[in-house]
Amino acid sequence: MPARDSVEIGLNRFARRGYDLDEVSIVPSRRTRDTDDVSTAWQIDAFRFEIPLVTSASDAVVSPATAVAVGEAGGLGVLNAEGLWTRYDDPAPAYARIRDAAAGGPPPVSVLQEVYAEPVKPDLVTARIKEMSAAGVTTAVRISPQHTLQLAPAVLAAGVDLLVIQGTIVSAEHVTSTGEALNLKEFIADFDVPVIVGGAANYQTALHLMRTGAAGVIVGVGADSYSTGDAVMGIRVPLASAIADAAAARRDYLDETGGRYVHVIANGRIETSGAIARALACGADAVQLGEPLRAASEAPAGGIWWDSVAAHPRLPRGGTSAPIEPAGSLADVLLGEAHAADGRTNLFGALRRTMAKTGYRDLKEFQRVELVVSGGRD
Repeated sequence: MPARDSVEIGLNRFARRGYDLDEVSIVPSRRTRDTDDVSTAWQIDAFRFEIPLVTSASDAVVSPATAVAVGEAGGLGVLNAEGLWTRYDDPAPAYARIRDAAAGGPPPVSVLQEVYAEPVKPDLVTARIKEMSAAGVTTAVRISPQHTLQLAPAVLAAGVDLLVIQGTIVSAEHVTSTGEALNLKEFIADFDVPVIVGGAANYQTALHLMRTGAAGVIVGVGADSYSTGDAVMGIRVPLASAIADAAAARRDYLDETGGRYVHVIANGRIETSGAIARALACGADAVQLGEPLRAASEAPAGGIWWDSVAAHPRLPRGGTSAPIEPAGSLADVLLGEAHAADGRTNLFGALRRTMAKTGYRDLKEFQRVELVVSGGRD
């Protein structure tokens, strides 16, 4: 494992020092480059994307239609296979109930819990995947580790292109004294499509997940501005350090296997174009975005945000937001002209400009950019 400075927090008790994204800054080099000569494209397995975007599988921002729109914009839209679209033939009344509850501010989590009490229907999982696939974009769905074995047959039968197995924390070896545990290595070996797994929080977990045969590893616990995971469970991941650790694991695994490259996908408080650039500069191949996409006019929840764990029936770990007015279309949010100086629109156009200002022509080169520790700014 790579060495890491540690600090003594009490007598004979040490903690590793970690850095969040807002504690590091990108340093321009001696060279600049024209933005037209910069590529933000990346490729995982046989699938190429023009922007390094994987959406969070939140019903607040992803419907089958918006997943298609993200694909048409050059990213990867991921639908929650355990979300509203696979619980209801028509989820419009469920969305309306959430929006009505938000009339005076953020809707209470209890409303989400009630809406998500409807069971998942495997036939709807199949139908939604086929709906996205018919549009001609790369299709992906997210399943939680505990429901992977149950829902995988429906996912595979529908012809999904990429499967995302994602929880707050996912390990290659889950220990249980009741029921059947998911063996990721055996599952991925038997599954006929590439699998992305996560989240991972450190070097060891990232390396173990890479050894399962995963095509990509999600790094981070998805803690956005509305997350309460720190308050509820005491878990917080300094994302800049976690990404750098996972990038080191990727390099070591590449040497270990003689050339197998596993993509690192950063997931956490990445809510502005500057945070996207810093995550990629730390070593990520792509970023997973959720909350910033609620500003798109196509967002199915109408500007309200919640993470999937906010609706957990026994231990919700996230809040909900009040609705906001759209900042433009999804294409505007991702690639269109920005009309505000807050880093929340033209997210990947800004990334292209950052790469040009620092002189790098593609994402792999940009991972070598110089970084400095600048201290928190938020």
